[in-house]
Amino acid sequence: MAEEKRSFLEPAVLARLMALPLHARQTMLGSVSGKHRSPVKGSSLEFAQYRKYVPGDDTRRLDWRTWGRSDRFYIKEFEADTNLRLCLLLDTSGSMGFGPAGATRLDYARKLAGTLAYLAAQQGDAAGLWSMAEPAIEIPPKRGASHLGLVLDQMGTIQPLGGTTLLAALHNAAEKIRQRALIVILSDFFVPPVELKSAIQHLRFRRHDVAAFHLLDQQELDFDFDRPARFVDMEGGEMVLADPSLIARNYREAVRQYLMEMDELVRTTGMDYHRVKLHDRYEDVLARFLLGRTPKRGSR
Repeated sequence: MAEEKRSFLEPAVLARLMALPLHARQTMLGSVSGKHRSPVKGSSLEFAQYRKYVPGDDTRRLDWRTWGRSDRFYIKEFEADTNLRLCLLLDTSGSMGFGPAGATRLDYARKLAGTLAYLAAQQGDAAGLWSMAEPAIEIPPKRGASHLGLVLDQMGTIQPLGGTTLLAALHNAAEKIRQRALIVILSDFFVPPVELKSAIQHLRFRRHDVAAFHLLDQQELDFDFDRPARFVDMEGGEMVLADPSLIARNYREAVRQYLMEMDELVRTTGMDYHRVKLHDRYEDVLARFLLGRTPKRGSR
């Protein structure tokens, strides 16, 4: 039964991506030694800075060469590495059910989220899951195989249903996730970008590293229907019968304006944003995401 719930994990993909570590773009605070940079100064091998000696400092960390040159006492401080908290925020509104059975937007999101959770756990980091639905699933990030199993099993049971609670869920996560974390949002973002901006800024204000996978279908962008059709609101149930030839121009202009506003949101919030089309191979999307977070040589 567990294997059925975790069918979104593909061993071949996991094996290929294991060589690409998941990095944070900013300093993290964790409870164990790890591979991510921390704002807390410690005594690892990576030098951070000098500061003036004050009574009570560990004299073993005095830099005697600096004292010889300046006749003043300075302490060497080093970066303290820590573990990362990965918080996966999964949109479960009705529109995430768009697509054929077994290949919906939510199925795609599960593959991205499940793979990231597995990779984080394999490198000793903590993973947690929030679903944007009522009742919401809230699993705080923890380390360990049993906790990873809980996250993956809950992820496998989620179904797309009802209207979006994206904005409320993001603000709620900003208040409840107290320590710095890598927040990964997986959604179609069918909300006004101006309202989404305040939610992203709330997360950034809490010092979280925010990444987003914006899941879109090519048909939604092109709107290339050639005959009258009945369009169903997957979040509210309303149906509209329309002739695409009469509304296609206005629809495409609305989509263009929406994507421009999303691009502006990304520029002003610093969010790590990835626009994904459902026909893209998800392992390629994740490889680009992971490679984009790899620290440049000589940087920390």
